[in-house]
Amino acid sequence: VQLQASGGGLVQPGGSLRLSCATSGFTMGDYAIGWFRQAPGKEREWVSYISSRDSRTRYADPVKGRFAISRDNAKNTVYLQMNNLKPEDTAVYYCAADYQYGSVRPQYWGQGTQVTVSS
Repeated sequence: VQLQASGGGLVQPGGSLRLSCATSGFTMGDYAIGWFRQAPGKEREWVSYISSRDSRTRYADPVKGRFAISRDNAKNTVYLQMNNLKPEDTAVYYCAADYQYGSVRPQYWGQGTQVTVSS
């Protein structure tokens, strides 16, 4: 099982990035996929989740209205579109998979991608 996050980078406040989570080694369509982040000196927190079959979504309050999660099961990829980025969004972003939608301890984790929001 592999999950690989990509698409991070340096962006100015107010800018946008789209993260991708490419998966392999399992049937992604059977799993809920979540995005988490960890900022320096802080605990990891969940950001967004998308369910396996009906693509229900949920977002943490700090990112509601700015981030959008989506999935393409044919491409085994989940995306996180991040708009109107703020300095407090700076973190390493991870994608993770679990049977349970909204799991706070997903079974499978990918390596992270760094997002830095700074002028």
